[in-house]
Amino acid sequence: MPRTAPPTAAPPAGQAEQGRTGRERRHDIDLLRVLCTAAVVLVHASAEFLDAGHRTTGVLGDSASRFAVPAFYAMAGWAILAGSPVRGDTQLLTRLGRILRPMAVWTALYLLWQYLFGPPLDGGAKEAVRALFGSVEAAFHLWYLYAYVPLLLLLGVAVLVLGQRATPRWSALLLGALAVAPVLSEDVRTLTGLPLPPWGWSVPLYALGYAVAGAALLAARRRGPRPLWLAGVAVAFVALAVYQFTVRLPAGYGSAAVAALTFAVLGAVAGVRVPERARAVLVRLSDASFGTYLVHLLFVMVLVRPVAERVPHGFAAPVALAVTAVAAAALSFAVSVLWGRLGMRRWLG
Repeated sequence: MPRTAPPTAAPPAGQAEQGRTGRERRHDIDLLRVLCTAAVVLVHASAEFLDAGHRTTGVLGDSASRFAVPAFYAMAGWAILAGSPVRGDTQLLTRLGRILRPMAVWTALYLLWQYLFGPPLDGGAKEAVRALFGSVEAAFHLWYLYAYVPLLLLLGVAVLVLGQRATPRWSALLLGALAVAPVLSEDVRTLTGLPLPPWGWSVPLYALGYAVAGAALLAARRRGPRPLWLAGVAVAFVALAVYQFTVRLPAGYGSAAVAALTFAVLGAVAGVRVPERARAVLVRLSDASFGTYLVHLLFVMVLVRPVAERVPHGFAAPVALAVTAVAAAALSFAVSVLWGRLGMRRWLG
C-alpha cells in the first residue's frame, strides 16, 4: 500500500441535521465537501504515481489536494459548533454511530479484499484485532476516522456542557475512556506481556485547531474579495509544492504551508452561491461523499495503480494521473449514490 501521501476525507457530520432542524442548507458547504472528497481521490492517486517513480507528477498532484484533510476537520467543527450543534447525549452518540457503523463494515471488506487479492496479510487475523486499536494496512485510508470520531465527541461534549443543553453522561464517559486508553493499553501491555497494538483513537492538536478556526471562517461565510482568496490559493499551492520538493514529502498537515492552502480554499469557497439548477445534483453528491471516501481506495488500486506502474515518464504521466483520478472519483461517487438510492447508506456510508 502506498504510504507516501496519507489519505483524507470525511463523513458528513451534521449535514443531515440541517434540514431536520429547519436550518438553511449551506450549499457552499456541500460544494466544499464534494471538492474535498474528490481531492481525497487525487491524494491517493498521486501516492500511486509517487510510488511508481513519477516524482514531479506525484508531488504536484499531492500539493493540489493536501488541503482536504484539514478542510474536513474545519467542516466538522463548523457542523457541530455552528451549523447543527448537538442538543443532547443521544443525538451525539447517534452521530458517532453513523460513522462507526460503516467504518466497521468497510474495514471488514478491505480486510477481505486484501486476503483474496492482495499480498499476504501481516499477522493474518490479528489485523482485525488491530483495527479496534487503530488503522490497519488493508484499510489504511481510514486512519482519519480514528481522529475524526474523538474530535466530534470532544466538540460535542463541549457544546453540551457550555450551552447547558443537557448532561452528556454517556458521551462524557466515552470521552474519558478515550482519554485514558493510550496509557492504559501501555500499562496492560507491560503487566501482561500481551502484544497490544498502539492506540490510535486520538485527536492531534492541529485537527482541533483546524476545526475551531475553520468553523469561525465558515460561519462568517466570506471575508474579503473572493479574487484575493483565489490568488491566495494559487500562491499557497506554489509554496506547498516548493516545500514538498525541497523540505518534506509528504508535508505534515500541521505545517504552515498546508494551513495556508487550507484556509485560502475555505475562504474562496465559503459563501459561494450555487445556481439553483445545480443544487439538487450537488446535494446528492454531498450526501454520497462519506461513502465515496470509504470505497474510493478500491478504484485507486484497480484503476490508478496499474496505469501508474506502466505509464512512461514525461508528459504522459500527469495526463494519466488526471484521467485515472477523475475516473476513480466518478466511479466512487456513482456507486455511493447507487447504494444510497437502495437504502444502504446506514451500513455503507
